[in-house]
Amino acid sequence: MKKKIILAYSGGLDTSVILKWLQENYNAEVIAYTANIGQEIDKKKIIKSAKKLGVNKVIIENLKNIFVKEYVYPMIRGHAVYEGVYLLGTSIARPLIAKRQINIAKKYKAYAVSHGSTGKGNDQVRFELAYLSLNPFIKIIAPWREWNLSSRTMLIEYAEKNQISIPKDKKGEAPFSVDANLLHISAEGKVLEDPWVEPNELVFSRTKSPIEAKDSVTEITLTFHKGDPVELNSKKLSPAFLLSELNKLGGENGIGRIDIVENRFVGMKSRGIYETPGGTILYHMRKAIESITLDKGASHLKEELMPKYAELIYNGLWFSPERSMLQSAIDLSQQNVNGVVRAKLYKGNVIITGRRSPNSLYDEDLVTFEEGSINYDHSDAKGFIKLNALRLMMNKIKQN
Repeated sequence: MKKKIILAYSGGLDTSVILKWLQENYNAEVIAYTANIGQEIDKKKIIKSAKKLGVNKVIIENLKNIFVKEYVYPMIRGHAVYEGVYLLGTSIARPLIAKRQINIAKKYKAYAVSHGSTGKGNDQVRFELAYLSLNPFIKIIAPWREWNLSSRTMLIEYAEKNQISIPKDKKGEAPFSVDANLLHISAEGKVLEDPWVEPNELVFSRTKSPIEAKDSVTEITLTFHKGDPVELNSKKLSPAFLLSELNKLGGENGIGRIDIVENRFVGMKSRGIYETPGGTILYHMRKAIESITLDKGASHLKEELMPKYAELIYNGLWFSPERSMLQSAIDLSQQNVNGVVRAKLYKGNVIITGRRSPNSLYDEDLVTFEEGSINYDHSDAKGFIKLNALRLMMNKIKQN
């Protein structure tokens, strides 16, 4: 009986070539695995492509709700943003795909897992850290680090030799590389590698240009329960459908585009174009509900922890003890993050216009400039200021 390999398979040119190469070089039975996490997929095409290459087992799973509920929402609870702008759309998808590959490997007694990530990017690290966190003894096959197909031309020649279908647009150099899921879509490489060159509008597929977006305002409300959105415009929706609807609203209003040069975990800088319309709306509206429900100390500590938390996810350490530890603290802070936030969406902007909560710490009587009903002695501020000024005063005295 042949050994088995679980391949993360998209049905495209690259993973089809990888599938054939694994069969030839490892004399193994390849099980093709596709996770539907919100990207556009053609199930019939994927199955047909794999079967044509002699694959007996093709597994396609709809993981959209799991992806949003168990990965996207926990990450957004932490307000994770890498290097100030990136909402980690690619990073957060890899742990789920890797986990499912490991589970399937166990079920079918496969000895190895394989992915299609190149030897220059972060994804190879993310996949493999996840694999090894979940099964320290699994064999990992990364064809892009092993084979001698060092150019697009050689890849196409190999495909032609093995009668692998080649899309017409793959005959020449692809204009850029795309990765998509329900949270975001990214474009990088090729024509986008010069950070001075403005991306053509054709690069964007999920959002309208803020300049060309409609001139009217879209007003929405989000209802939160323990930090997670549960209703959009007072309608209860599943996690996947809610994010999908936010993507549509954000996309038509030109929200969620960024063009950045980021520092990859593997040591180089890279330019990426990201569209995260629904995630951007959710990020801003979540911060608004926390502004009235989180204590100052907890809120500030959470923001101090965020860069480390975001970096752990970016680097592929989702299954690490330290990420779990931070997640526990973040989730504990969300117990009273309940309520409704109202916002206007307009030409790339998310404008918060209201927030309310049964757990609000905001007290209008206390904060008012008028005489409130709460007994507040203004003279107490004098001692507070004096104590906080003590070290500043002593510094000045001792310097003279």
